[in-house]
Amino acid sequence: MKAATKVAAIRSPEYFRLTAGLIFMIGVFAFGVWHAGYIPDLGGQGLLLLVSSAIVGAYMAMNIGANDVANNMGPAVGSKAVTLGWAIVIAAVFEALGAIIAGGEVVSTIKGGIIDPAQIAQVSDFAWLMLAALLGAALWLNLATALGAPVSTTHSIIGAVMGAGVAAGGWDLVNWATIGKIVASWVVSPLMGGVIAAALLYFIKRSITYRREMSLAAGRIMPWLVALMAWAFTTFMLIKGLGAILRLPIGQAMGVGLGVAVVVFALIRAPLRRAASAGSNDKKAVNLLFTWPLVFAAALLSFAHGANDVANAIGPLAAIYETIRTGEVAGKAPAPLWILVLGALGLATGLALYGSKLIRTVGKEITELDRMRAFAIALSATLTVIVAAQLGMPVSTTHVTIGALFGVGFLREYLKTNYAKMEKIIHAGHKGSDLAAVEAYMKAFEMAPVTEKRVMLAEMKRRAKAHDPDALVFAKKERKAMKKAYKSELVKRSMVLRIVAAWVITVPATAVLAGLLFKLTTWWNPGL
Repeated sequence: MKAATKVAAIRSPEYFRLTAGLIFMIGVFAFGVWHAGYIPDLGGQGLLLLVSSAIVGAYMAMNIGANDVANNMGPAVGSKAVTLGWAIVIAAVFEALGAIIAGGEVVSTIKGGIIDPAQIAQVSDFAWLMLAALLGAALWLNLATALGAPVSTTHSIIGAVMGAGVAAGGWDLVNWATIGKIVASWVVSPLMGGVIAAALLYFIKRSITYRREMSLAAGRIMPWLVALMAWAFTTFMLIKGLGAILRLPIGQAMGVGLGVAVVVFALIRAPLRRAASAGSNDKKAVNLLFTWPLVFAAALLSFAHGANDVANAIGPLAAIYETIRTGEVAGKAPAPLWILVLGALGLATGLALYGSKLIRTVGKEITELDRMRAFAIALSATLTVIVAAQLGMPVSTTHVTIGALFGVGFLREYLKTNYAKMEKIIHAGHKGSDLAAVEAYMKAFEMAPVTEKRVMLAEMKRRAKAHDPDALVFAKKERKAMKKAYKSELVKRSMVLRIVAAWVITVPATAVLAGLLFKLTTWWNPGL
């Protein structure tokens, strides 16, 4: 009896999510039927296509919300800067605001120019192609979310449009140069994000936590870090996040960002120094200083995501709506308010019902995060997008964020492994000393500035050489086993492999799905 009650308790949240999702989809169906009544001369096939497209578009938006939100909120939740519940509330609000306010009155119907619609013989084929692409991408995202794999929603819809396009018009329909750039970004974007995040974290460690007077160092450095974040996020929002409201060339955006950074630095310098000096001289107090910058970063990233990635759901939907309304294929199409609202509600609903799974994966299951590490990851994501925009490279924010997580985790491994080696040398250099004295010396070594560490380490090496190498604290075999176990703890290799595998197969998987779905539509030979 107790076992049955326990199983029921476990299943009840899943039933609630499923029920809530079905209610939302039924509401979309009812709205689609009602709205179809305002389109003159709409035949049976047109009605079926419009209602089906609205449902599938909402389903796609739900899956984008469930999968992609982890990029913005995962680090903040993993570092405990914000609770999971508040993260979902903040993300849902800002995702919806971004989609409605800055989602764009006109959206690109062919994401990334991946196919040439002029080569599609029949207008009806284009409409069903878009529907097949939407459904194929949504099904893949649903599967990836269920498996706990954060994947690129942009790459999902691009692969789906490519596959449906090949099924509709052959291989020549695809812009293969664009596909080549996307494939290259699988390698470039996570590496760039990882390198920048690791460099930022190392700078924070060296300039703050490796100092004896951490609080004083934090008071000096934190205003500059927050100003850098203000510059990066202003630039990021102006080139990517504000969408239809305001979009500037990257040079102008960087100039405006610099002005904002100067103002922010002047406003927060004194308060931050006071807060730092009022705290205790340890890492815990320093971590607390990063809380509000992280919350603001997560909110702004969610707004930018809603403004940009809602197009992955409403772009094809707007294309279908415009095709039904005008009987023509358009590379760009107006996005009526009802389509923007549908996309925004889908993002928020998917996030609220299923976003927690991927937030936990990104925030807790790849590597352990504190607020300094999460800050480095959030800032790295924006800086990488800015650098990529300057170089004209397409990047996925999902790949950048996960790459930044890996970069932070592997930097921790490197530093911890080096510290373990130093610890061994210190033990060997003090062989025969009182244990309390050894531990006190090691504590002093840990708190010493980097330059002083080098001097102390050189002295320890010299003293270690004077002892018998066979009398070290741990045998070589034991040290290897400890090192391997520690690495597994810092960055979970199985998670790395699972995520990378999901990235690699996203485009071909969605292409195959969408191609098969389009072929299914030819059984009915629909016409508008």
